[in-house]
Amino acid sequence: MPIDCLEVGQTLTAKIAGDVDHHAAKELMVQLGREIEAVLPQSLELDLGGVSFMDSSGIAVVLRTWKQMKELGGGLTLRRVPLQAAKVLRAAGVDKLIPFLD
Repeated sequence: MPIDCLEVGQTLTAKIAGDVDHHAAKELMVQLGREIEAVLPQSLELDLGGVSFMDSSGIAVVLRTWKQMKELGGGLTLRRVPLQAAKVLRAAGVDKLIPFLD
C-alpha cells in the first residue's frame, strides 16, 4: 500500500488509501517510519480520506506514528477521517490523544 507524501515547510502530509487492516499495517508502519526519519517534520498530518476500511490494526499504526512523532518533539493530526475509521479510533480513545481535523 503506497503512501503519498507531501512536505511543505516543517509539515509532512501522508495520504493513506485502501484497507488499513492486519495485512497492510506492518508495511504502513515501515513506510511511515521511513518518511518521518527522512524528513524529520515538526508536524505530521495523516490524511485518511482514502481509507475504505480500518480495524484495530489501524489503531496500532496511528499510535505508533504518534509515538514516533512525539519522540522527535513533533505532533500528529488526523485529517479527513472516514466515519468507519473514526468509530474504530474513537472507541479506542485515540481522539483523546490526537486531534481529528476535517
